[in-house]
Amino acid sequence: MRSSDSRGAFSIRGLARVVAWTLSGTSVAVCIAVAYHWFVFRQFGDDVLRESISSAIVLPIVIGGPFFFYLNHKLRELAIANRRLRDLASRDSLTGSLSRSAFSALVETRLEAACARNAPGGALLVVDVDHFKVVNDRFGHDSGDEALRLISEAMASVLRRDDVIGRLGGEEFGIHLPDANGAVMAKVAERVRMAVACVDFRPDGRPHPISVSIGGAIHDGQANFPQVFRVADQNLLLAKREGRDRIRVNAPPRLVPSAATLIDAP
Repeated sequence: MRSSDSRGAFSIRGLARVVAWTLSGTSVAVCIAVAYHWFVFRQFGDDVLRESISSAIVLPIVIGGPFFFYLNHKLRELAIANRRLRDLASRDSLTGSLSRSAFSALVETRLEAACARNAPGGALLVVDVDHFKVVNDRFGHDSGDEALRLISEAMASVLRRDDVIGRLGGEEFGIHLPDANGAVMAKVAERVRMAVACVDFRPDGRPHPISVSIGGAIHDGQANFPQVFRVADQNLLLAKREGRDRIRVNAPPRLVPSAATLIDAP
């Protein structure tokens, strides 16, 4: 979830930060000016010193305050713009899901974190839209794009808070389920399948059914993304061979080798 200050410079939190930095900058300027005037004008008597210190306080506030506010406001806008650019670069422009590179990098990071704390890594689902070529050929690519958007939204609506979805390419998606065991993986996969089956896709004004096949793999904290993906993709192929519109997540854990297994292998 995004915090409100990522939407604009003048959200409540963003404005508070700008004001805080403005006050800090102005206070520092006042302190420096007062110290300088005291050091320079103390030899000219109390009256001159009092007037010089007064000006040293007023001028930074009158001139420096607006300047620091404007500067911090522009820096805040620049930071938000850079954040939005990073977000756009990491997301698929059609569905809003993570791009393949961003998704694989995030899953790899999660696997490394799980390895560091000796915890289960979770599960990976690979989702493929059944007979998607028929949709494009029959209704056109615009309708195909609309179908992908609807499918992505449907899948995202039934995921847990920390689950992430990425578009791996074409009509294939990946879903990572952190800390998930076999039972959770199967449950989430079935929710995803049912959510897509309920999508109201009407490319020609009449309902057109959509289904997905799903392959899943449980992985430990020692596996890397290519290893886990290979197992999930194998299960996806099995689901398609068995008739599509189904899940296949019961692969034995040995299909995802741990680092210790790889080291001990001849």
